[in-house]
Amino acid sequence: MARFVLLSGAWHAGWCWERLIPLIAAAGHSAIAPDLNGMARGQPQFAERMTIAAWADQIADLLRGEPEPVTLVGHSRSGLLISEIAERVPERVALLVYLAAFLLPDGASIGRTAAAIDRGVTPDTLEPAGDSFVRVKDGKAVPMLYNLCNAQDAAAAVDRLVPEPVSSFATPARLSADRYGTVPRAYIACTRDNAVPIDLQRAMLQALPCTPTVTLDSDHSPFFSDAKELTAALIAMAER
Repeated sequence: MARFVLLSGAWHAGWCWERLIPLIAAAGHSAIAPDLNGMARGQPQFAERMTIAAWADQIADLLRGEPEPVTLVGHSRSGLLISEIAERVPERVALLVYLAAFLLPDGASIGRTAAAIDRGVTPDTLEPAGDSFVRVKDGKAVPMLYNLCNAQDAAAAVDRLVPEPVSSFATPARLSADRYGTVPRAYIACTRDNAVPIDLQRAMLQALPCTPTVTLDSDHSPFFSDAKELTAALIAMAER
C-alpha cells in the first residue's frame, strides 16, 4: 500500500485535494493533505513562519513520524517545496511527484524561472496583500487556475484562496546531488495549464528529466477538473 502526502500550491491549502483522498483510499492506498502553516483560511499569517524553509521543516518533521517512506506530491509552487523536503529527509521519501510544478535545479527560483516566458503567473495577474504577501487579482484566478473546472468548483476554490508570501517566488532552491538527488522523481504535466504553461513544464523537464512522466489534458487544477485521471496517474507511479 502506498502512502501519499499531498502538498498544495500557492494560495491553496489541503482542501484542494479533498476529492483525491477518497479516490486514493478506494484504490487501497492512503493519503493525507496537510495544511502548510498559515495557508488555511482563518489561520494567522506571519511571513517569517511562512517560508519555503519553514514549510520544508514542517513537513520533514511530519514525514519523520510516518512508518514508511511516502510518495510526496507537490503541486505548482510546492514542486520547490518537495525538493527541499527531500534534501532534508531523503530517506523518508520513496518518490517525488511534481504536478504541474516547479522542478528547479539548485540555485534557481520560481520567480526567475517563470519570468522566462511571458505567460502564466506574471506580475500583472497579482497584487499586493500587505507588505509581504500577494494575492491573485479579481477576475484572474478562474482563467489562470481553473479554466477547465466547472463554475461551481471554480467559485468555491476562489473563495478559499489566501494570500501567498512573496518569499515563495524569490527563494532559490538549495539542493544537493547526494541528498535530494538520490530520490526518484516523476512528473505529471498538464497541457492546458494557464498558470505554469506546458512549454515551461517541458523546459523544466528537459533540464531535469523525470521517470515516469505522464501528461494530462488538464488545466492547472486537475484535482478538480480531472480527479479520476490524476488519481490513476499517481497510483500507477507509486506502484511502479
